[in-house]
Amino acid sequence: MNYGQVFYADTANGIGARISLFVSGCTHHCPGCFNEETWDFNFGEPFTREVEDDIIEHLRPSYIDGLSLLGGEPMEAQNQRALLPFLERVKQEVPHATIWIYSGYTFEELLDSENPRCHTEATERILELSDILVDGEFILAEKDVNLRFRGSRNQRILELKESLREHAPVRSRYEQPRKHLY
Repeated sequence: MNYGQVFYADTANGIGARISLFVSGCTHHCPGCFNEETWDFNFGEPFTREVEDDIIEHLRPSYIDGLSLLGGEPMEAQNQRALLPFLERVKQEVPHATIWIYSGYTFEELLDSENPRCHTEATERILELSDILVDGEFILAEKDVNLRFRGSRNQRILELKESLREHAPVRSRYEQPRKHLY
């Protein structure tokens, strides 16, 4: 797997201060995508053990809330196989870190074992290790700059633990405007 960039102090892609990893490769090709260069699976640099180590070290301080995976598309089949061992390391070595995944695939698509585009032997374990899924393709006609943590109204913010337990998408309180959260 390749990655395009790592943001070490990101507050736009999840709650709190986060490390954001932008992986390479996406087959959605959403019109109006903010990160088209990452559609190419060969874009950027190889995601090596040294890169993993660096991200984990930056996740260790208590003031860093977690890791956000974006792209490209982290849930492309070939990216999942590279991300699973990394996420297992994150949960083992930095247990306080929450994991957010931004995916153009919906929760339902990811759990559909007949969908080879995004369901692999790693999918369910990745979802189990993660806390939040922001799902759904970006739709330019539904773009809304007033939304928190997503670009278009069709996208959902889901609580993964509850969604997996219920076998149905459970919306997160983070979908609400900021004034209703505090």
